[in-house]
Amino acid sequence: MSNPLAHAKIVLRRSSERGYAEHGGWLKSFHTFSFANYFDHRFMNFGSLRVLNEDRVSARNGFPTHPHRDAEIFSYVLNGELTHRDSMVKKGSEGAEGKQFSRMKRGDVQFTTGGTGIAHSEQNESNKPVHFLQIWALPWKNGLKPQYHTRSFTEEAKRKQFVPILSPLAAGPEATPAEEDSAVPRIADTIPIHADFVMGAGIIEPAATFKWNVGAGEAVNFRKKRNVYIHLPMTKQGKSKVKLDGRDDAVLEEGDGAFVTMVNAGDLLRVESIGEEDAEVIVLDSN
Repeated sequence: MSNPLAHAKIVLRRSSERGYAEHGGWLKSFHTFSFANYFDHRFMNFGSLRVLNEDRVSARNGFPTHPHRDAEIFSYVLNGELTHRDSMVKKGSEGAEGKQFSRMKRGDVQFTTGGTGIAHSEQNESNKPVHFLQIWALPWKNGLKPQYHTRSFTEEAKRKQFVPILSPLAAGPEATPAEEDSAVPRIADTIPIHADFVMGAGIIEPAATFKWNVGAGEAVNFRKKRNVYIHLPMTKQGKSKVKLDGRDDAVLEEGDGAFVTMVNAGDLLRVESIGEEDAEVIVLDSN
């Protein structure tokens, strides 16, 4: 077993202290950071991580068409289905699944670059509730060209180790239009993001330990004093639990998160599953 990261600082964000909102009986949402009518000056962002909402949307409901700009926005589906539609594509005329239309299921991630402005809807068109994470990051520059990406990440892979989900656009902040269109990520088989930001996900069996390589090794430019947020979604009716860095005072229960600071790219952060059920852990690692 590797030694604890003595230089790492870990501060917990308990689920019971998050913001909470219900809308019209169809949406139940927990807010880790200030969002909509929830405001706490202590929780505005963490590095380039700006929003982390854990949402549940009832059947045949959802977010109507709404605009975004100058934000990197992504949805990670935990259970159920979530349908994304661009405002230019009418229901019933989508054709094949593509950049303007995506019906997401568990394991899928849908990503939006708001850039100069975009409008879309996210609806639960199924007969069962959907549970997902809505996450926003601040881009390294404003005025980007709007675009979408959707990718699926397998359960099997996430049960072996932390799987990279997002990584920085390889061409960086000065990417040419052609490089933007080609959308090559720093880490192969991930979704490119316009930020010095890596997202990972893993499903850890009880008594097992995964290690998160801060900065995903060589994937980031800002290597010192990274801001790593660890989140344990509410998926197992309170039966999953994790311990961070081997510390008895850094135990997360479902819905909890942790701010990890003073860590550097290449540090190995241990996440041990100590609950009764598998722990699905999300890592958001930014400059």
